[in-house]
Amino acid sequence: MTPLLFGVGLGPGEPDYMTVRARDIILKADRLVHFCKRGSRGHARETADRVVAPDAAREIALAFPVTIEVPVAEPGYAVPIAAFYDESAACLAAEMEAGRSCAVLCDGDPFFYGSFMHLWRRLAHRFPTEVVPGVTSMTGAWVRAQTPITWGDDVLTVLPGTLPEAELARRLGDTDAAVIMKLGRNLPKVRRALAVAGLLHRAIYVEHATMPGQTITRLADKQDDRAPYFSIVLVPGEGRRL
Repeated sequence: MTPLLFGVGLGPGEPDYMTVRARDIILKADRLVHFCKRGSRGHARETADRVVAPDAAREIALAFPVTIEVPVAEPGYAVPIAAFYDESAACLAAEMEAGRSCAVLCDGDPFFYGSFMHLWRRLAHRFPTEVVPGVTSMTGAWVRAQTPITWGDDVLTVLPGTLPEAELARRLGDTDAAVIMKLGRNLPKVRRALAVAGLLHRAIYVEHATMPGQTITRLADKQDDRAPYFSIVLVPGEGRRL
């Protein structure tokens, strides 16, 4: 069956990292859907500007009711966000029931900590769906930092910075290489967990990887605890090198 719902990974921010399949879909889809903060365009939609110009007749902006104002573990976040995904899924379902295809534009890869997954869970069993993989933010970060992340038999662990500090430290101590996502207000906690695990000296902080304003520095040299949404910490492995 011809897909009606597309989750389109656009990569970490540099439009040239977009796949050919992603470009084909966003050029042809009836509706271009993107997540955003209230009052602003979504970053994924801005990435797509290199390929497709704004067109009010095609655009559907899904504005989050909350972003960083409320910690994700609190009911004040989960309740409105769940309702938002329900309403967004209903909106797209109406479009697809009318025969229109919807391309949901996604930063990085749609199935890697992506908002699209919540729509996919609500809609993929009802409508023919295609998910287009994208270059992840961590891939863009370690390439731009010129930092091989795993050598030989190194084990890589991907961690959300939202985990409790003790859990972060434990998992960091049990792995050879790590990527820490979802920094924001969690950066001081991540710093402490890295220090406890004896890894702070290896940690690399990357902000806005592949985008304008990209910053790359050793985390130990970073003088403040500011960490925007598009930031990540890399802990490269030190395994077998031939």
